[in-house]
Amino acid sequence: MIATTPGLDALVERVRDAHASRRPLCLRGGGSKDFYGEMPNGELLDTRVLDGPCDHEPTELVVTAPAGMALAELEARLAEHGQYLAFEPPHFAPGATVGGMVAAGLSGPARARAGSLRDHLLGVALLSGSGELMRFGGRVIKNVAGYDVSRVIAGALGTLGVIVEVSLKVLPRAEREATLRFDMKPAEALAALHAWGTEPLPIDASAWWNGNLVVRLRGAAAAVEAAARRLGGDDIDDDDAGPFWQGLRDQTDPFFLAAHEATQHLDALLWRLSLPATAPLLGLAGDELIEWHGAQRWLSTSLPAALVREAASAAGGHATLFRGRDKSAGVFAPLSPPLRAIHERLKRSFDPNGILNPGRLYPGL
Repeated sequence: MIATTPGLDALVERVRDAHASRRPLCLRGGGSKDFYGEMPNGELLDTRVLDGPCDHEPTELVVTAPAGMALAELEARLAEHGQYLAFEPPHFAPGATVGGMVAAGLSGPARARAGSLRDHLLGVALLSGSGELMRFGGRVIKNVAGYDVSRVIAGALGTLGVIVEVSLKVLPRAEREATLRFDMKPAEALAALHAWGTEPLPIDASAWWNGNLVVRLRGAAAAVEAAARRLGGDDIDDDDAGPFWQGLRDQTDPFFLAAHEATQHLDALLWRLSLPATAPLLGLAGDELIEWHGAQRWLSTSLPAALVREAASAAGGHATLFRGRDKSAGVFAPLSPPLRAIHERLKRSFDPNGILNPGRLYPGL
């Protein structure tokens, strides 16, 4: 059973009324990710009313939190027990919520080693577009009932239901971490990362930009210290390393600040390229930052959208228009007819009258 609260009861009534009148609703938590996805439309539905205490079982490495809880508050509570969300979810701005984190489905610098948000999502409680409360998955790691549905909800941008509550795997903080910097060209950096990937090194994050490759080691003290000696490079002090990785996670470091400025005053767009880690450099004009050992590449460019998408597809990946004033090219890579049919069936099943964030994920869905 899902515990009801005045806030949840009010939300259920709002959704049922909107369903009956076919009135679109725009789901919004802290608003930190309003820029992401297709343009929102509809009557505002503030999910921050879904707040309250979280249920944290430190010995079980599981936490269950209401969707309206501030992400920063959840992370602070986990930190009190020496634990954290290993996929390092981006905040982007103050006020980010747990529900918005899952709806966006984004992961931070440690994604290449720790896995994605989907990999850590155990279960969700959901309010469907017809006002029905449902639960998928569970609150413990071994419970897999409805697990696949929970994974579909992650990254759906609220188009399949209002996230009410989520259960997540958490991990203990590593005993030791170190950050190293190397002077390398991008091809050299990719080759080094691929070579290091064949060795048992505790590398959990990497980033290349502007001639610098930065890697983060995490794990047992002995393993981190041995890896640091093996790799060499310049050691970055913890007081500088922490803000660097947080700036990368929340896109407040110099690369992203310049890219955001370009999207506001120039014709540039910020693209997120999801590629095989071993994909070669694409050679596209613009400023590029490479993460996840090569699997995630950020490109700030004025090149035509079709050219960027063709290059990403030819390399075995896809391109997402992450930030930009002009979204006429579509935010996400176009779906093939079979995949679009699946998305349409899911939307009809969870939101039969199409009232929840219509068109936010794909136009017409």
